[in-house]
This record gives sequence, C-alpha cells and structure tokens, in this order.
Amino acid sequence: MQRPRRTVAERLLIGIAVLIAGFCALPHVGVSLAALSADSDTLSHLAGTVLGGYTLTTLILLALVGTGTFLIGTGAAWLVVMTEFTGRRLLEVALVLPLAFPAYVIAYAYTHLLDHPGIVQSLLRHLTGWGPRDYWFPEIRSTGGAAAMLILVLYPYVYLLARAAFLGQSASTVYAARSLGRSPLGTLFSVTLPMARPAIAAGVLLAAMETIADYGTVSYFGVQTFATGIYTSWFSLADRAGAAQLALGLLGFALLLAMLERSSRGQARYHAGRRQEPIPRTRLTGAMNALATTACTLPVLLGLLIPTVALLTMAVGSGQDLLSRRYIRFIENSLTLASVAAVVTVTAAITLGSVSRILPGRLSAAALYVGRLGYAVPGGVIAVGLLVPFAGLDNALDSWMRDSFGVSTGLLFTGSIWVLVGAYMIRFLAAAIGAYEGGISAVSPNMDAAARVLGQNAVGTVRRIHMPLLRPSLLTAALIVFVDVMKELPATLIMRPFNFDTLAVQAHRLAADERLEGAAVPSLVIAGLGLLPVVLLIRRMRRRE
Repeated sequence: MQRPRRTVAERLLIGIAVLIAGFCALPHVGVSLAALSADSDTLSHLAGTVLGGYTLTTLILLALVGTGTFLIGTGAAWLVVMTEFTGRRLLEVALVLPLAFPAYVIAYAYTHLLDHPGIVQSLLRHLTGWGPRDYWFPEIRSTGGAAAMLILVLYPYVYLLARAAFLGQSASTVYAARSLGRSPLGTLFSVTLPMARPAIAAGVLLAAMETIADYGTVSYFGVQTFATGIYTSWFSLADRAGAAQLALGLLGFALLLAMLERSSRGQARYHAGRRQEPIPRTRLTGAMNALATTACTLPVLLGLLIPTVALLTMAVGSGQDLLSRRYIRFIENSLTLASVAAVVTVTAAITLGSVSRILPGRLSAAALYVGRLGYAVPGGVIAVGLLVPFAGLDNALDSWMRDSFGVSTGLLFTGSIWVLVGAYMIRFLAAAIGAYEGGISAVSPNMDAAARVLGQNAVGTVRRIHMPLLRPSLLTAALIVFVDVMKELPATLIMRPFNFDTLAVQAHRLAADERLEGAAVPSLVIAGLGLLPVVLLIRRMRRRE
C-alpha cells in the first residue's frame, strides 16, 4: 500500500526534528573529530601520565556508586512495598527527597562536619584530649568520600524504579513460588528481584551516568576522574586537544555503560499477567520492625536532614547576603538560563515526540533516538563537543569578514548564552522526552485518527488535541529540566559567557576557596528549588496509585 504524500507542513515538521537531532549529535561528532585529528603525541603523553589514573578512579567510583545505590535503593523499595513497619508511610515519601540535593552541595556540608577542622573531629579531640596523630578518622576528601556523597543523592533513582516494579508485580507469582516450597527470602531472590531487574538496572544505569558526569564533588574532593581531567586540560593547561581526547574517553565510558546494560538483559522477558490483587505486606514486629525502620531512616537522615541542618548552620554566620545586588544577579542569571533552557528543551521534546507518533518512519525514529543520547553524555563532553565546532565557525567567519570588509566579528557563538542553552537542551532532552511519552501514552491513537478524519493536519492535531491533554506532563518535564539546569556545573563552568555567573558557579567558587560557610547560601537556594519537581513527582506518584 502506497504511503500518503506528506504535506508541506508535515515535511517541515520532519525537517525541524532532523535539525534538532543533528544539533544533539554535534557534541559526539565534534569531540570525535577533535580527538582523532589531534597530534598522537598528546594521547601518548596522556597515556603515560594521567590516563591510567583517570580510568582506574572512574571505574572504582562507578563500582562503589553502583553497588551502594543498588543496595540502598532496592532494599528500601522492597521494605516499603513488601512489609509493614513503624513509619513506613512517611519514609516511603521521605526516601525520594535527597534527589533534590546536588552531590556537590552535600559534599560541602559533610566536609564542614567531618574534615579535620570540622565539628565532629574537633569535638572528638576536645572530649578525649587526643592530638591530630593520636587517632584515625575516615578521610572525607577521597574516592570513597566522593562515592558516599553520590550514593546519598542518587539512590532515589533506583528506589523509585524498583518501587514501581515491585508494586506492579502480581500477588499470584508470590503465591506460586511459596506453594512450590520457596521461603520468603527465596521468593525474593528467585522471583521478585528477577522480575524487577530491568527497572533496577535502569536505575543503576542512571546513577552511573550521573557519576561519570559529576564534576563538582570530585573536583572539590581532589579525586582525579575524566570529568576533572577535561576541565583541567581545557582551562588550567590550555590543552584543547587533550581535553577533546579525554572527552572522547568519557563519552566512550557513557555509551559503553548503556550498551552493557542493554546487552546484559539478553532475550530475558517476563509477563506478570493481569494483576488480580496487590502483594500482601508482611507485618514486622520486634527487632525486625526496628531494623526496617532504621534501614529506611538512615538514607533520609544522611542524605537530607543532616546536610540541611549543617548548611543552615553554616549559612547563618556566612556574611553572604542573598538580597545584595551581586546575589540578585546570580539568581537572575540562574533563573534566566533555567527558564529559557526548560522552554527550549520541552519544545524540542514535543517536536521529536510528536513527529515520531504522528509521522512515523525511519527518519523520525532515528531523530528521536539521537535526541535521547544526550543524557548519556556528561556536561563537560557536551561543552567541549560544542565549543570545538563553534570556535572554528567563529574563527572562519571572523577571518572572512576581515578579508572581505575589514571588520572583525569577534566571537559571535563561542561563549554566548544561546550555545550554553543548546548544551543544556542536549544534556536534558531525554528527561523531557520521557515525561512527554509518559503523558502521551495515555492518549489513545484513536483520538489522532478522529482528528485527522475531522480535517486536522499533524500540526493541528498536536496543537488542539495533544497539548491540552499533556499540560501536566509537560509542566513536569519543564520543572525537571529547570532544576537540572540550576544544578548543572561542568557545562556552565566551561561555556558560560564572561562575567556571567550562576548560583552553582558561585557555590563552586566559594567552596574551592575553602569558604564553605559562604558556599552554603547558594547551595541552599539550589537545593530549595530542587525540592519543587521532587514534591511534584511524589504527588503524581501518589495520584497514580
């Protein structure tokens, strides 16, 4: 059967989707070309000096964070879904809240508490009379310390997905396993966990992606990873070729993680059947009840309450004035970038998602796939991948204008706000697409067909049918992107215009100067704004249930 001929508007819509996907692919292409065209001496120098250390540290960090988020997220999810214990309903919600904190923010709080001159060690020396060499204390500024900070803020990814997977399982599978002689613990390992494995693996993969993309925590703790190496090569050493080659290595890490997770599933499939009844919760008593309450309280205590109290205590005597003209400018810059990036990113997600749904084909499917890849690319890699081609474009344009008209155009693209917004769009487009698809899945394809029968073209269907129905999902997408941009540090540090600082940059600068009390003020503002989408997420989670 011959496919209907596309209208001009539909072809234009597909063209816009392809342009968005092409821009999203630009960092991959830019980093690859810059790295492969650089002198091999640079790569040899990196291999002989820092490359091995960067690789080993990144792998250790990934192993620690992956294991920690799996144990905490999956364990907490299983407890709140499968058992009944004291404080379960409150903790079921509170376990999500640490997601609002960037890892570098709680790193500042715990350094203030646990470092050698911090409150805990100072109190320990005061009570015991020990000197600095008389006792051993875990070093917070270490690979293990960085992993702990990342685990505390990233385990909610695993918790949310594992919890949803456990809730979606049928009680009949548990009854069948028990009738075949499986104990409750045996049922957990042989039935419940394998069925939830895809969701748990997806959560651990998200945590791993955030780990390799993190710059604020590892740079503050002095942990040498690919992310810190890119920034050091680009700014401190002015080695653009080295930065590009390190960025290519980090990009390879990210894509390899995604490929390994997908291939590890193999052909495994399961179908839970129609859910007849929820899995009954087992009431815990005595020591088991206390143990479950403690196990679910500790992540909230360590990831939310203690950092919040520490930051508030630090902020009181910091001398930082949020109402000063300087801080007002920081807040305005952060809000401007986050707002513009949210609108641009959600618009791009609507375009890609709508083209894939209404105008299906290989081109629209490929565009949607490329749009999703940005979340696997760390901010530092995107920054390098965009700056390399745009710097070349700036230089070529300036040279042509000088030769033709005797006028210098300077840097029109490099260091502009719009290229920075484009980097944010690439980085967080996958999150916006996910929110869009979560909403559009509830819209029946029959409504699209009815709209077309009534004379609506693709654009009219999106504008008059999809958009009114998708407002809650699109609002969620915009809030997620807004807060993610507020927290994003490496791309902002590398690409921001001259003298254009944000709250995240200010917090990083003060912490790098060891002015932790001052860094607490912008950190609290960032964390406070981060609570908005988390609260919205919790409300939607409750409403669906």
